Amino acid sequence: MRVILMTGKGGVGKTSVAAATGLRCAELGYKTLVLSTDPAHSLADSFDMELEHAPRQVRPNLWGAELDALMELEGNWGAVKRYITQVLQARGLEGVEAEELAILPGMDEIFSLVRMKRHYDEGEYDVLIIDSAPTGTALRLLSLPEVAGWYMRRFYKPLQAVSAALRPLVEPLFRPIAGFSLPDQQVMDAPYEFYEQIEALEKVLTDNSQTSVRLVTNPEKMVIKESLRAHAYLSLYNVATDLVVANRIIPDQVTDPFFQRWKENQQQYRREIHENFSPLPIKEVPLYSEEMCGLEALERLKETLFTEGEDPAQVYYKETTLRVVQEQNQYSLEVYLPGIPKNKVELSKTGDELNIRIGNHRRNLVLPQALAALQPAGAKMEEDYLKIRFAAI
Repeated sequence: MRVILMTGKGGVGKTSVAAATGLRCAELGYKTLVLSTDPAHSLADSFDMELEHAPRQVRPNLWGAELDALMELEGNWGAVKRYITQVLQARGLEGVEAEELAILPGMDEIFSLVRMKRHYDEGEYDVLIIDSAPTGTALRLLSLPEVAGWYMRRFYKPLQAVSAALRPLVEPLFRPIAGFSLPDQQVMDAPYEFYEQIEALEKVLTDNSQTSVRLVTNPEKMVIKESLRAHAYLSLYNVATDLVVANRIIPDQVTDPFFQRWKENQQQYRREIHENFSPLPIKEVPLYSEEMCGLEALERLKETLFTEGEDPAQVYYKETTLRVVQEQNQYSLEVYLPGIPKNKVELSKTGDELNIRIGNHRRNLVLPQALAALQPAGAKMEEDYLKIRFAAI
């Protein structure tokens, strides 16, 4: 199954791009599902039809769905949620407060990605297009398997076995004193099963032969920086980006003086998009005179995004443009710069931004937090990659 994740800062038009991409995939004969995992769903508005948790057919070969995070949470975490609620209520919390605190922050986002893994396992569709949360917030939680794995294997599994053995002996004495029961087997199994799902999902998302992220951005300073930051975080977790869509560019036929300053600024930011995301391919989409709502409007967007016969399910760029590597407690940032000799490269760092200058060209990289607190401590060119070593200040 081909998996395409559309992400970008809120309001850049990623839902419209996801829907239009789905239209072209379906047109080419792929059985396609466009799934919205964004808590602020707008996919139904984009298709101009009601969508639910279960996929609904939009047109031949095309289905749409808006994920209900509460339903996913109940199915994956319901037993644990009910037990934690029971414990909190026994400690004096009111019912609603206890239920809210029983859900850990970010779990709804993780469960939305688990839903994606279930569609992948079922294999019912040829192409799965995810309209994800803004800037891929949920993807940053992919560090969870690395952090949780060690604890799960060394502590949780032994604790699980001990709990199962002692529960029949301790439970009669425990409940009258504490006011709640010890966790049963279903509650004890749920966290490890949840961890296994996330670990399996990570393998799908980091397989760049079948999974790609497509960043949707606008020619605006704050939006570009957010997109660069998202690209850096995705690279940190080895999730490949194969295409950037620069959306809402004011067309040349707009000559009203009111927009002249906007157009001049956009020209500058368009250059920055091409320079900072190079060598990723970039598609530009104009600002339309109407909202992208309904199939007729999406058809126009589809024709702008893709040439006749172009297959959006292809992997547009196979090289990894940005990699963050950790070796022996040291980080290095590897940037793909084909054909550029090292002596032509100048580096400087300000705050969380790394500036790479090559002749008259400049590229700004927004660093992930793991690197932002460090300083460049050397660089070398190997196999078309500029490898920058970072060290503590």
